[in-house]
Amino acid sequence: MSVNHYENFPVASLLLPARLRPAVRNVYAFARGADDIADEGDATPKARIATLARWRNALQAISQHRALGQLDDDERVVFEALAATITEHQLPVQPFFDLLSAFTQDAQTGRYANESALLDYCSRSANPVGRIMLHLYREVDAPKIAQADALCTGLQRTNFCQDVAIDWLKGRLYLPQDRLAHHGVDESYIAQCVQDPPPHTSTCWQALMHEQVNASRRHLLMGRSLAYHLPGRIGFELRLVVQGGLAILDKITHIDYNVFAHRPVLGKADWFVLLWRALQPLKPSPTR
Repeated sequence: MSVNHYENFPVASLLLPARLRPAVRNVYAFARGADDIADEGDATPKARIATLARWRNALQAISQHRALGQLDDDERVVFEALAATITEHQLPVQPFFDLLSAFTQDAQTGRYANESALLDYCSRSANPVGRIMLHLYREVDAPKIAQADALCTGLQRTNFCQDVAIDWLKGRLYLPQDRLAHHGVDESYIAQCVQDPPPHTSTCWQALMHEQVNASRRHLLMGRSLAYHLPGRIGFELRLVVQGGLAILDKITHIDYNVFAHRPVLGKADWFVLLWRALQPLKPSPTR
């Protein structure tokens, strides 16, 4: 989830137990800061990669209980807080390395050849967040990890569908290249739509996006039972997150996949519907 893909990160949510809010804020500060290095400002790719390498060295120092080394004041605050959180909650360090790997990839890779390559990216950019949250809640077992991975991948792919134009302006396209070719969508068409959003998109684009939206939905539905297996408020919050992702996908479908002219977002009225849906018992996933 690069940070425009961190919209569902439950930072300081009232639904989080008070004891976990500082930890979640510290984890988020690390993820947000690293993602900003890959995304924000006008630094060159080389400079972004060098800064992320410095962050990787600091994370390595945490994992080996060494001094953090050369960091600026703001970075040191982030890493000292993260080190305390990792120690207090006995968090694995690998998910944090995975996030840095994905953000480094963002600084140098803008295209994904196929579904496998895209899922590999999601496994490092999105899934670590879910795994970290499971560890914070001490709800770690193989079925829950698999469900969390499916949810995180589904949420990120939902953002990919939602943010085609935004990602394009950053030099990235998170739609598999082989699927573009299969549906006869040329990148010049995307460039034209970003520059001059059309009132209607082509049938080829709609077919491509229909496929990508359905793939995102399948991931969310595969993992949504996790929200009913986790206890208390976190389970309910996760139900809201899942319903929010599904609602965005429905909105994308409703506008015939024209995410160039209309970026689907959730409004205040949507939250009443999401709350009602989150209160409902788990039902079998529909066949789509």
